[in-house]
Amino acid sequence: MDKIKERMTALRNEADAAAERAEAAEAKSKSLELELYKKDQEITSLNHRVSVLEADLEKAETKVTELKTSSEDSAHSKTTSENLIRKVALLEEELDATEKNVKETMEKLRQVDVKAEHFERQVQRLEQERDNWEKKYEEMQAKYKASKDELDELVKSMDLI
Repeated sequence: MDKIKERMTALRNEADAAAERAEAAEAKSKSLELELYKKDQEITSLNHRVSVLEADLEKAETKVTELKTSSEDSAHSKTTSENLIRKVALLEEELDATEKNVKETMEKLRQVDVKAEHFERQVQRLEQERDNWEKKYEEMQAKYKASKDELDELVKSMDLI
């Protein structure tokens, strides 16, 4: 009788521990899903920023082209030409800075994609682990019920004696 009680207590403890581990895994899974959602938002933001920077780049290239053409056409005025050359130099620097910024943004985007894939794999692994824990929990529930049924049978048979 004591062994059965000890076994029932052990099974209950195992079931409680399995439930706690399953809850912890679910919490971690939710946390990772939230982090994945944040990364997706960051990717969207970076994609938007890239498109804005590309539009700025196109504008800057257009301005550079216009200013170069204008500078060649307006050779009659040295001061105007010097001003335009300065503007072109500034725009070229701005273009270089924008191109550098686009490259950095693309690299960040690539890194975010890599991280997102990593988190997706982690979420899949955690979901599989959670499913395994749920399966173990169900098995323990079945064992617990079988043990309880055996105990009830034993109690009935002892009452008959």
